[in-house]
Amino acid sequence: CPATRLDNRDAHIAYLKETGVVSQAGPLLNDEGEMVGSLVILDVEDMEAAQEWANNDPYAKAELFSGVELIPWKKVI
Repeated sequence: CPATRLDNRDAHIAYLKETGVVSQAGPLLNDEGEMVGSLVILDVEDMEAAQEWANNDPYAKAELFSGVELIPWKKVI
């Protein structure tokens, strides 16, 4: 819901910045440039920490997401 997103956007952006574990974040776009999802790359110890971070995102607490997929990733460069 656009209103839910807008109502929680400032808290979401602050959470991304203030938690200190976000390496990169931004919207996923379709061919028309419309937002179809989000990508957040975290620098955390383990999947449990990633899940806790995701659960505490203001957008998640507002039930904005239809789903969240956590995928382990290893930085090489």
